[in-house]
Amino acid sequence: MSEDQREHRSEERARSGALGGSEPLNSVSQTTVHLMRHGEVHNPAGVLYGRLPGYRLSVTGEAMALAGAEWFADKGVTHLVASPLERAQQTAQPISDALGLEIHTDDRIIEAGNAFEGKTFGVGDGALRRPANWWLMRNPFRPSWGEPYVEIAARMLAAVETARDAARGSAAVLVSHQLPIWTVRLHVEGRRYVHDPRRRECGLASVTSLSYDGDRLVGISYAEPAGATDPDEVPGA
Repeated sequence: MSEDQREHRSEERARSGALGGSEPLNSVSQTTVHLMRHGEVHNPAGVLYGRLPGYRLSVTGEAMALAGAEWFADKGVTHLVASPLERAQQTAQPISDALGLEIHTDDRIIEAGNAFEGKTFGVGDGALRRPANWWLMRNPFRPSWGEPYVEIAARMLAAVETARDAARGSAAVLVSHQLPIWTVRLHVEGRRYVHDPRRRECGLASVTSLSYDGDRLVGISYAEPAGATDPDEVPGA
């Protein structure tokens, strides 16, 4: 896979009052907050593990974390944050080792709460086949089966802003999880929260970068330092 394929960048999307604008950028106040998803987890049973303990990176996931650390080597990172969950801490560790940065743990970037934790969850099998679970699926807009999107977006945005303030004029890395990263991206782009999980642009060990001029969000980009991953895998991890 070519470098262009591994690190493709989404076109910047405008959002009134948040993203874009015609004012010139001030290099002194430019800050980037990189939202990195953790690497592949050892999960042979295909369980939706959510916030459950005991789910660590697979051998492949460890290699993904190393690839991420290499990618960040020249990105001017001065602040490193991770979700308290083991897989996020493991993904952050090579970055910490390579850049000599302390890992700050922030509960606000933890995986989203989900009523299906500990269950297999897929179309045609697992939890969806049990009528007792159908009530949980009644409202995809909130969603009814887990933590409300608005709450995920609020806590993630607060964590992003804290990291931005801690890394003024440089860059911060937040190692988090697929749904929280995708939800805050939908929020800052002004898009609806309800979506098809298979269409999330947030692969394993991927990096969604938010670029700021002062407090003003001026750009969003996306990269896959460890290469593309299967979009049809169990989401939300």
